[in-house]
Amino acid sequence: MSGDEATGTAPDGDGTHGTTTLAGSPVEAVPPDGLTGATPRRSWPLSAWQRRLTRLGYGAPERIPLRERLVPPMPDGKGISTGAPSPVLTRLGVRIPPGLWMWLCRWSGWLAPLLVTLFSGILIFVNLGHPHDIIFDETYYAKDSWALWHYGYEVNWPNNTNQLLLQHPEVIPKPLGNAFIAHPPAGKWVIGIGEMIFGLNPFGWRFMTALLGTLAVLILCRIGRRMFRSTLLGTTAGLLMSVDGLHLVMSRTGLLDLVVMFWALCAFGLLLLDRDHSRARLADAVGATVDNPGARPSHELATRARLGWRPYRILAGLALGLCCATKWDGLWFLAFFAVLSVLWDAAARKTAGARHPYLTALRRDVPFAFLATVGVAFVTYLVSWSGWLFTQGGYDRQWAAHRAGLSAANWGPIPLPQVDMSWVPAPLRSLWHYHSEIWNFNTHLNTPHTYMSNPWSWLVNGRPVSFYYPSGLKPSQCGGAAQCSSEVLAIGTPLLWWAACFALLYALYRWIFVRDWRAAAICCGIAAGWLPWFQWQQRTIFFFYSIDFEPFLCLAIALMIGAMLGRANASRERRVWGGVGAGLLMVAIMATFLYFFPLYTGEVTTLAQWQARMWWPTWI
Repeated sequence: MSGDEATGTAPDGDGTHGTTTLAGSPVEAVPPDGLTGATPRRSWPLSAWQRRLTRLGYGAPERIPLRERLVPPMPDGKGISTGAPSPVLTRLGVRIPPGLWMWLCRWSGWLAPLLVTLFSGILIFVNLGHPHDIIFDETYYAKDSWALWHYGYEVNWPNNTNQLLLQHPEVIPKPLGNAFIAHPPAGKWVIGIGEMIFGLNPFGWRFMTALLGTLAVLILCRIGRRMFRSTLLGTTAGLLMSVDGLHLVMSRTGLLDLVVMFWALCAFGLLLLDRDHSRARLADAVGATVDNPGARPSHELATRARLGWRPYRILAGLALGLCCATKWDGLWFLAFFAVLSVLWDAAARKTAGARHPYLTALRRDVPFAFLATVGVAFVTYLVSWSGWLFTQGGYDRQWAAHRAGLSAANWGPIPLPQVDMSWVPAPLRSLWHYHSEIWNFNTHLNTPHTYMSNPWSWLVNGRPVSFYYPSGLKPSQCGGAAQCSSEVLAIGTPLLWWAACFALLYALYRWIFVRDWRAAAICCGIAAGWLPWFQWQQRTIFFFYSIDFEPFLCLAIALMIGAMLGRANASRERRVWGGVGAGLLMVAIMATFLYFFPLYTGEVTTLAQWQARMWWPTWI
């Protein structure tokens, strides 16, 4: 993740830049048409070797002001012209008053994402209570969430509880005592909000995941816009998420995994905000102010600079703590993102002129970054257990009442010695023991399941998970056909995920060979959500866990689409053909989503229609 972090280009030895920014960004080596108000740029003097290369078409790289390298302007920032109304609209006879056009351009960074979010919200919320059933692991989380809000801890239920809850109105039986659980409580606290508002019914326990799934689309649009400095590419990333089948299914199901994804995405977005704000402070510290953007890099100033109060990083630590407190796989996002944010600091100091940026970041940035991410996340995680800590009836709550040590036998192959820990409050020692039991359960879960899968197959949708497949459907329910079918299948939109495989390869290329920080960040998000599962080859795991990194796949495709569109200063023919290719890809993905839509919502179809959508035998 070295190299210039402002535009994703690879700097030459003297700080020059090539022209590798994506379409739609105002930070081009050659300003696009209509771009005004930018700081004038001039070419660096050419060496003798570069002058020889000009005979082969080599162009002199442009000098980009230091402030612009550290903090590229946003598409609607100060000094960025909106240009003339679209020539496409003019050819269609649509004439927009200049004032309205200026307003639309100024607020397009919010208007376009909000429209995509509205579209996604309609898909998610319409008929959210269907199927009126408890599907897949909702049987655990729906009841656990309700218990947390009423007792502070999870409880056991009578065997006929599911049938009673599906009655109208629902009947909530009396619990049978505390219950052992396999996941922390934060995600269940969130799901329980919907139950407290709408009741313990399918709509109630799905409401919050539906709301978070909808908000995730808006957040992804804004993240993509900030990363690529392009409203078009940011909105494209959000649109891709809204038409992904796995995202739709998980948003309409009361499970924990979408909650993990939401908090991880929030943390990533907050770290992006922190990145821009801290780099702006660094630019001011080295003299590259708004009034003097072309100041020279300074080793002394870049090394000595303090980046000050960083509230966005602290909020990211809070989000990462909630991510870990939902499921433990959030720990990987905490580790990956904490390291990523420090590397961003080091790269910023390098761009500003520091000769030893990583050593400087280690001394100046790492201690505060650790407290803001790991420290805040730990406190947040502990607070999420407050219901269990401040009540008396939870599972293992009284374990430490007559013990002085800690339970360490199940935390790894080398057991820790038992020492007197009576100075630690008994509730915390009981919580430690409870965590050792949870660790033991999760690391030894290898019971075979019909729909378990290996992480190697996730990117190609090798083994999706059937959440719901009822029996006893009547022919009248599907137009009189001999056999009817209805299924909720947790599967991504096939063409989107297959395109993401190529997009991931392109992102790796951009990271390794072009040193594009955006590609590196995308790969980091995918790695945090995907790679850790490879260590559990014998564990019972499922494809829908990949929802954790699905937003980063959408960002990868948006990155690839930006390359397809070409630079803003590319020839008209190049831009047209790139736009046609990108448009065809988007249309094909959306058509595939529409074709598989009945499988995402449990719509009743004929058996033949269902079979036509089973493209691979492993999907059945």
